[in-house]
Amino acid sequence: MNLKILPLLVLLTVGLSLFASGCTGQDDSQTNENESTVPDVEVSGSNESVIVAVSIVPQAEFVEKVGGDKVKTVVIIPPGADPHTYEPSPKEMGEVSKASMYVTVGVDMPFEEVWINRFKSINTGTLIVNSSNGIELRKLAAHDHHEEEGAEEHSEEHAEELEAGNEETELDPHIWTSPSNAKIMVENIYEGLAKIDPENKTYYTQNRDTYLKELDALDSRIREKLEGKEERNFMVYHPSWGYFAADYNLTMIPVEIEGKEPSAQDLAKVISLAKEKQVKVIFVQPQFSTESAQSVAKEIGGEVVAVDPLAKDYVANMDNVSDIFARNLV
Repeated sequence: MNLKILPLLVLLTVGLSLFASGCTGQDDSQTNENESTVPDVEVSGSNESVIVAVSIVPQAEFVEKVGGDKVKTVVIIPPGADPHTYEPSPKEMGEVSKASMYVTVGVDMPFEEVWINRFKSINTGTLIVNSSNGIELRKLAAHDHHEEEGAEEHSEEHAEELEAGNEETELDPHIWTSPSNAKIMVENIYEGLAKIDPENKTYYTQNRDTYLKELDALDSRIREKLEGKEERNFMVYHPSWGYFAADYNLTMIPVEIEGKEPSAQDLAKVISLAKEKQVKVIFVQPQFSTESAQSVAKEIGGEVVAVDPLAKDYVANMDNVSDIFARNLV
């Protein structure tokens, strides 16, 4: 053999061996890398905030009072929006889809009725917590004084709705306006958090117990403020304080009929009743137009006062609302 060719053959053989070895090592490396990605993904962890979606602002406080620094809330219906008509954008629904738990009001909230199935299809692993579980639900207030005067005074259209048993117009969704209901909602939220994050159950239990004491104290303050009021009547445009009225033996006179705009005939009766009861204040929500309420107030020589059932700081807001009611009950 030519001695000049021999070194070239040796080098070629060694190079091929190294190349083959290198290829094998690269494949092993890729396989190991792919296998290691699974345990590196953190599905949940004690150091991560639990994302909880809620329908309305007051629920966010309930979640945060129980969850403390372990949770992050996503409010679907933002402050100032009307829960009866609001529709979240695809971007907002995308944010909600990241939640480990979704707390619904659970009582005839139009948003929830329309979107809950879509939400479930986005994230089938999310725990759905109905915060109304255990609450004695009420019918959405119509005009109680109409019933006293006779059922014939209702319009034919309204009577047909009642006969049909239309649940959408019958059940009152404003469950959180009652501190005793708020306690039940907090308990439901606690159970949900303990289920999805059992490692922090003791932490949630302590927070729940502390907040329930705050709600008990709030209830005592409200009862003390309203004590001694005789007639105990108040007028609202939108009937969002029915559970509050039931808790404290008050009579709520709504301008709307089961959440709907009154007819001219119904409006005339409301004005007549307000004059009879010497009501001088109509309570309205900031989320709704006050134009119709202003018209009623003008007729009775009264004024319109805003009280917000959807405010974030629940305890402070309910203290403020009860102060306003106490000053204006007749």
